[in-house]
Amino acid sequence: MKKCLTILFLLASAFIMNGCKETMVNPNYPTGIINFTIYPNTLHYADLNIISGWMYLTSDPESTSRGIIVYRLYQDEFRAYDRLPPNEPNACCDNEGNCTRLVVDFPFVVDNCNRIKYNIIDGSIVQGDGIFPLIQYHTTYDGNELHIYN
Repeated sequence: MKKCLTILFLLASAFIMNGCKETMVNPNYPTGIINFTIYPNTLHYADLNIISGWMYLTSDPESTSRGIIVYRLYQDEFRAYDRLPPNEPNACCDNEGNCTRLVVDFPFVVDNCNRIKYNIIDGSIVQGDGIFPLIQYHTTYDGNELHIYN
C-alpha cells in the first residue's frame, strides 16, 4: 500500500511540474495580420501542384514578415513558414534596411546569416545554434483553396 501511494505521489508530482513549465514565446514573431487564400492547383502555383513542392510568396507590406514559404506536405496538407529568421532576424542587415531571408535548400530551410538549418516538414532546428523553430502559420485546405493565416 505504501509503495502504491509513493508511485501515485510521484505521478501526481510529475503532472504538476510538467504543467508548470512555461513555453518560450518567440519575441521576433512578425507583427501584422497574415490572412490570405491561394489556389495551389492552378498554373500560377504550379510548384505546389505536387507533393514536396514549395514556393515563396510575398507578404503584406504592412507586416514585418519577410515573405512566406509554402510547402505541400501531402496531397491535402500544407505548411506555411515565415521567411523571417526566428532566432536573430536582424543579424545580417545592410545600411538600407535589407535583411536576410530564409531560403529553401530542400529538404531544409536555411538561415545563411546565422548558419541554422531547419526541417521543412515540421520547422524544427536540425543544425546550428538557435532556440526557436520556424515561425509557422495555420493552413486550411479544402481541395481547392488554401487559406494561410495567423
